[in-house]
Amino acid sequence: MDLEALAEITRLKHRYSRALDTKDWALFRETLLPDATATYGEHLRFEDRDALVSFMEITLGPHVLSEHLCAQPEIDVTGDVATGTWFLQDVVIIPEDGMMLRGAAFYHDRYARNETGEWRIAHTGYERTFELVIALSDLPSLQLTSNRWAMAMNSVPPRQAVTE
Repeated sequence: MDLEALAEITRLKHRYSRALDTKDWALFRETLLPDATATYGEHLRFEDRDALVSFMEITLGPHVLSEHLCAQPEIDVTGDVATGTWFLQDVVIIPEDGMMLRGAAFYHDRYARNETGEWRIAHTGYERTFELVIALSDLPSLQLTSNRWAMAMNSVPPRQAVTE
């Protein structure tokens, strides 16, 4: 068992999740091979890194708060390629739309070493076990007491900030 590869792939997946939730699109891009593909659920498919990064940047921009927790990795390494299955628990909050999504899924990933020998994601995607949407108005005691992107949201209209 290649413990070093397992550790590197685990760090890569955590970096992927952190980049999504902190909206660090340069870091997110670095986790993926240029020809990486992605399939999220039944309807979202991407054929390369540029399309995936662009979609995430627009969809998970500063108007969206998110949490992607990936755990319980099952990783198999064969030379310079690997596969991984991860449990995902996610929360997505869109205050301006008054909604929160909660879900769980299992990621099914493929990894490969790039030209410099670093592990990158060749394919990522998940199959939902459940997803639910809650109207924030259904939670009368809910208060958003901290928002990393609040200053950006107050200085530029949210949708405008995402498309510029």
